Amino acid sequence: MVITIDVREFASRIDEALELVGSGNEVILSDGKNPIARIVPCRGASPRVPGLHIGAIEPSPDFDAPLPDEFWAGDP
Repeated sequence: MVITIDVREFASRIDEALELVGSGNEVILSDGKNPIARIVPCRGASPRVPGLHIGAIEPSPDFDAPLPDEFWAGDP
């Protein structure tokens, strides 16, 4: 289902709009009769999996070494 809400009403109806989107509906924000934005549910987002690419990135052995004074002074 597609629901249209005027942008002037959106601030007072944001809870309603988010509930509609959360239940799978689409909300169109309009300025009068002109649609200007669409709010849709997030689909297909997969959760992050820790350890999925172990070994893909190796930090430099000195990654935690102090930075030189030139860095802090802003010298190129």
